[in-house]
Order: sequence, then structure tokens, then C-alpha cells
Amino acid sequence: MKRRAFVKNTIMSSTGLLLTKNLMSATGGPVYGQNGMTYQLNTNWGTLNAAKTPVNDCHEMIQDSKGRILLLTNETKNNLIIYNKSGSLMDSWGTQFPGAHGLTVQQNGKEDFLFITDTDKHQVYKTTLDGKILLTIDAPADLPAYQKKEAFVPTETAVLANGEFYIADGYGAQHILHYDEKGKLKNAFGGRGAGDEYLDNAHGICVDTRNATPTLIITDRTRNAFKRFSMDGKLIEVIHLPGACMCRPVIKGDYLYAAVLRSPNLDTVNSGFVTILDKNNKVVSNLGGAAPVYNNGVLQPMSQTEKIFIHPHDVCVDDEGSIYVAQWASGKVYPYKFTRV
Repeated sequence: MKRRAFVKNTIMSSTGLLLTKNLMSATGGPVYGQNGMTYQLNTNWGTLNAAKTPVNDCHEMIQDSKGRILLLTNETKNNLIIYNKSGSLMDSWGTQFPGAHGLTVQQNGKEDFLFITDTDKHQVYKTTLDGKILLTIDAPADLPAYQKKEAFVPTETAVLANGEFYIADGYGAQHILHYDEKGKLKNAFGGRGAGDEYLDNAHGICVDTRNATPTLIITDRTRNAFKRFSMDGKLIEVIHLPGACMCRPVIKGDYLYAAVLRSPNLDTVNSGFVTILDKNNKVVSNLGGAAPVYNNGVLQPMSQTEKIFIHPHDVCVDDEGSIYVAQWASGKVYPYKFTRV
């Protein structure tokens, strides 16, 4: 997908949409979602003084072990914005990540670390919570696909408690790269290709611990699917989500949550929603989207039905079950919050 192709039309259309959403949310807003996974929207939750703490694209969000909500933006006045759960600013830092894209937290029970991907600088960084860089990962030049650093355009990471991590090269050569805790490459799989074991726009990755044996769930966005792999890179399952160009998968409890950037069968501008899958990887709810329909066990194409989003790019599910949504190319909109009802 060409990320810049429809920014102009988005910005031109955003003003009217934002006005409508603010009016709708004046009294808390309507309820969104289906099948018991329903939420009330607050579009003003994370709004800050743009002159002091601006955002550009709001790419990803996580909750740290202190309960704070962290937002990553490619605005180099403050790449990392730290909120409390009420949406008030606690801190901000970061001027060195012009292509800030992926944000993952490593929690080992003692201290938290962040993993940040930068698509402009073609690097991945491990940092402390206050931004000190501890490790930098460049293109794995030992692999044929990465003889030029520009071939490495990492979009996401998944981190294990022991410090090992996976990088999804979602805008580059489409490989999934497995590293030890010191940054030594252990394995690579995926890459471009026509078979199910290959990937196209491997935008996101997470570790799924909902079953006894941990596995990886990886986005295959162009093909409208999540793919489950073993931890050593063997394909296990394809989860088809027709009508949904998803960003990264996020696991919380028994559910998988994902921002759907857009619906490929609709106008590329303003067609996104948030989708929620159960433990059996069946869609149970779409926030801003049509109720999921299965015919003979096959999910029918999904699409946006309510224009509450402009290119949702990530979700963060906090310890109370609330959902925070970051949006890309959205007229510099701050994150939204959905509270379970």
C-alpha cells in the first residue's frame, strides 16, 4: 500500500467529520459494537494543546506496567506522549524518530522497555521508558534481501519476557526476523511470495498466549488476513478477514483486537473500523463497522457503516477493558477512547 497516496483527500474531508463526531459525543455518544462487545466513544479523551504537545500521525499505543497509556507519533517535537487513563498529559519525549511507527512494551516483572520501529531511518530501537536507547537494529545484511539498508522498513515488533524479539518488516522485504536478547539474528521466515507461508504488507505481529502453546499472529494486510505461525516460523493457520485491511493484532484476555485502516472494497478514504475476534478467531464485534455475518462458517466481507474513524491505525486495550484508538493521516487527531458498556 502506498501510505501517502490518499493523505490529501483525507485532510480535506477530516474537518466536517470531526465536527460531526464531536457533536455526537457531547453527551457521551452512542454505543458501538455488537454481540455484547459494545462501547461508548469519547473523541475528546486524549486531546492536548497542539501548540505545546502536537501530533502528526498517531501510529501506536500501549499501556505500561504503571498503568500509563503511551502514544507513539511521528511528530519529532515529541515522539512519545504519556497519558494517564483519564487522558491527561503526564510526560513526553523524543525528537529523533521521524518515521516512528511501531511501539511495543517489554514487561519482565522488574522494569519496562520499549521497542520502537522507524520506517524512515530503517531501524529498530530498544529504549528505556524515558527514551534512552539501549539497542539499535539495522538491516540484517547477511540476508540476500537486505543488501541495501533501504530494503529494511520495519513496522512492528513482538517481544518475549526473556528479551528475545521478532521484527515484522511490513513495508520492506516482508520477512519476520527473530533476534536473541542481545540483538543477534536467530531466524528469518516469510518474505514475499504467492503461497500462504509468504506475506504481503506484514504490518503487525504479536505473541498469542491464549492457548497452551504460544504462537505468533502476523498481519498479511494486502490479503486481508491474519496468519498464525509457530514460534520458529511454521505456518499453522490463516484467519481470513474479507473487507479488512488490518494493522497489528492486539491480544487482551481471550480476545484479539485490531484497527482496520480501511476496507479495500470501498473508497480508500475514511473507511476504517475496529474489529474484535474471540478465542476461536471468529469476529464478534466491529466498532464503526457492520455486524459480522458468517454463512456456512465463512465470514462475509466487512465494511465501515459509521464514519467515526479516519484510518484507525492501532488499538490499546487497558487493564479495565477500555480501548484506545490511534489514527493515521487523520488531520492530526489525538487518540479516542472507547469504554465498555
